[in-house]
Amino acid sequence: MTQIPQDHPRYKSLITRENTVEGVEKGITSIQGLIAQGRGEAFDYLIGECSTDSAKQAERVAVSYLFIAENPVISVNGNTAALVPDELVVLSDITGSSLEVNLFHRSKKRIDRIVEHLESHGARNVLGVKGDSTLDLSHDRRLVDHDGIYGADVVLVPLEDGDRCETLSKMNKVVIAIDLNPLSRTSRCANVTIIDNITRAFENMLQHADEMKSFTDDQFKDIIDNYDNNQVISSALHEIENRLKTLSKEFGKT
Repeated sequence: MTQIPQDHPRYKSLITRENTVEGVEKGITSIQGLIAQGRGEAFDYLIGECSTDSAKQAERVAVSYLFIAENPVISVNGNTAALVPDELVVLSDITGSSLEVNLFHRSKKRIDRIVEHLESHGARNVLGVKGDSTLDLSHDRRLVDHDGIYGADVVLVPLEDGDRCETLSKMNKVVIAIDLNPLSRTSRCANVTIIDNITRAFENMLQHADEMKSFTDDQFKDIIDNYDNNQVISSALHEIENRLKTLSKEFGKT
């Protein structure tokens, strides 16, 4: 990995890029994942490279759903495994969620490498190798474990494909998405849309999980019942709009 000085103004963003590239070199992340990372960075600029109030609200609700679920599953693709492996394992442990590898560009070798990578960070019983059940999709994301995503009631899908998110929603599962694009199909069809950078999102969710681990089911239900995902997406768009207006005024000064 390229050595990046910590005082570099773009330090966190550049580290994320380097981790994604390293994921490709390890056979964890696909080449296409680099393109997705770059697209996400563009939207991160628009929200100011920080967790907005609407994102923090969605992250708290996401943790509530994971805690209250009977069979919560966190779906893992190559980018997610490369960027937040430790956070995936800790969030899984705290909330009792399973980890399942699910890939668009699927191969046994790549799945095995991701499982090994997660296990090297402390994960146990990672799902996704069997792929013994099928979602109503025409590509390889359709292959899921019966005891995992197929049978889950709540699925956290970071960096998701819109068609699988839509399919999971049609199966009456609660879908939690992490997507920096508030206008994507994933964002619009998820039950909980976290419009945030994945590294910040997991950091925030871990903080919430630690604070909320002693909550009762009634407390979690109260948090969920007071949540409006459409309002969160609307708020995110307004936050982007207001930021652009502010920047436009700054550049317009003479």
